Amino acid sequence: MVHQYSKIYDNLIAGKEKLALVGLGYVGMPIAVEFAKHINVIGFDINKKRIQEYQNGIDATNEVGSAIKDTTVEFTADPKRLQEASFIIVAVPTPVNPDTSPDLGPVEGASKLVGQNLKPNTIVVFESTVYPGVTEDICIPIIERESGLRCGKDWKIGYSPERINPGDRVHTLTNTKKIVSGMDEESANEIKKVYDIVIKVGTYPVSTIKTAEAVKVVENSQRDINIAFINEVAMICDKMGIDTDEVISGMNTKWNALGFKPGLVGGHCIGVDPYYLTNAAEMLGYHSQIILNGRKVNDSMGAYIADAAIKQMIEAGMAPKKATVLILGITFKENCPDTRNSKVADIIHRLREFEIEPVVTDEWADSLVTKQEYDVELVPFEKVPKADCVIVAVGHNQFRSMSMMQLKKLFKDNLPDEEKVLIDVKSLYRRDELDASGMRYWRL
Repeated sequence: MVHQYSKIYDNLIAGKEKLALVGLGYVGMPIAVEFAKHINVIGFDINKKRIQEYQNGIDATNEVGSAIKDTTVEFTADPKRLQEASFIIVAVPTPVNPDTSPDLGPVEGASKLVGQNLKPNTIVVFESTVYPGVTEDICIPIIERESGLRCGKDWKIGYSPERINPGDRVHTLTNTKKIVSGMDEESANEIKKVYDIVIKVGTYPVSTIKTAEAVKVVENSQRDINIAFINEVAMICDKMGIDTDEVISGMNTKWNALGFKPGLVGGHCIGVDPYYLTNAAEMLGYHSQIILNGRKVNDSMGAYIADAAIKQMIEAGMAPKKATVLILGITFKENCPDTRNSKVADIIHRLREFEIEPVVTDEWADSLVTKQEYDVELVPFEKVPKADCVIVAVGHNQFRSMSMMQLKKLFKDNLPDEEKVLIDVKSLYRRDELDASGMRYWRL
């Protein structure tokens, strides 16, 4: 059989072949749209509702915005359309199970669909975050079984970890270096050429697929550990009566400071990927000493913040059970509609343990998804009741830009300033303004 792998790039550029994206969420969607500016692209997702929205020019992820209306991506929920592609990128989620073990169900399901619709001489590239070995040890056997085609002989495989940061308009797909790898030199070269179509700053080849898999879980584990350190510093400063933000600002004047701030660590990457690394290590007999402890610290922050709010309410002379608690924001990060693995849910859960049912508002979040995931009924911002305690949990621009006067208007009219409890989770507001407001405040 004559292999055509080295011609895939040329055929894509010439419009003779198509590239397919499997999984059109926060990662897959921007990739599909960007590639479609240069080559023919099929965008596949099993979620028919999502596909219909995309076809109607609606981008619920808010990652591509109005570009969705003009894109040439051929959106489909029909897996048979994958048979038209010579280059397939898989970008499906990789969550964890309740016991924090990796949930490879979406990756395995995608591998099955790809295998059932794989034509010879195709290159398949996985972008989903996995621990080293998953692509070769789990995905290849599934695709081979479903397709009847042998990897290396009839088709080839590679791995290029996604590095998209949802909601980030500075560090985008095109200006972030892309890690690429292939099963051999031929596939690696072709994969690099294809990604170089859209990655303006260039790609960074690594020698093996396992190396590329490790890069992703390690870089997010590093970030998780750094935030855990700062979160621990924040808790220590809190006990000492020292303002954490001032300490960090002072520390950041030194050239080797890393610029991390305390906060909630959720989402589909940083709050999940470290478990993929530690789980793989445990299978080899190594038990993490640092990474899991960092995860423990970060996973505890929601409860810690809720406890701080309750303490402040008690010190303000109110009965927390009878208090109206307003939470601003529930997405896992600012200016992003993604609520997956949001640690604001941990604040809510802790408050509920004390029979406090908070009012939650977030114009970025999908109310149906929030109800389904967290049993939270979102209230429009203009309809929130007057509160005794306000927890600013997410740094959306809407909340970041609020003045002290606007914040005060969120509280009950007859409540003295010294009894108004403001919890500034993200340290959005200046300390001197908080002090001058007369309100009782607490921040990480």
